Amino acid sequence: MRKFSGRRDTRLNPRAGRTAAVLALLVAASAARGADPAPPLAPKLEFAFAELVTLGPAIAPGKTPYGGRNIIPITGGTFEGPGIKGTIVPGGWDWQLVRADGCIDVHADYMLKTDDGVIINVVNDGVLCMPKPGQPPRPARTSPRFEAPLGKYEWLGQTAFVGTLEGAKGPNGEPAVRITFYKAV
Repeated sequence: MRKFSGRRDTRLNPRAGRTAAVLALLVAASAARGADPAPPLAPKLEFAFAELVTLGPAIAPGKTPYGGRNIIPITGGTFEGPGIKGTIVPGGWDWQLVRADGCIDVHADYMLKTDDGVIINVVNDGVLCMPKPGQPPRPARTSPRFEAPLGKYEWLGQTAFVGTLEGAKGPNGEPAVRITFYKAV
């Protein structure tokens, strides 16, 4: 049995050594700026692309220890933005949890297929809260993550994004949502 030395064994995970080195450089750079460094500039948002995601009928398994569960199938759709365009691959899901406070946690996991045949995984999380009587509606915001293959679309996995979510109708009148993604710059 190996004795724990408090150090991470980078032989088992060579990335751990690189990650530690990058963190050490960031700490050193921060310390070199002085005791009271200026706060970093707030990120700005730039339009990345918009989706129209069509939805199937909700499946409601019922109450769970965590809240009321809804499962909504993602049946297709389209997306488009500067330098990216394609379709939503049918077969994804939006796993919703209705919380005790009435808000809904959303966790969607689905695939995009670009016009040039690249498959990109989207995992999009957010919280939807209905306004209280007399209050204006709150916009729904999401925190998407993208997993794209290396190459033309790898930029999707190299920055943070914010999404906006609103109800919509699909091209044949079916239920849908419109999601607009903005990348942090």
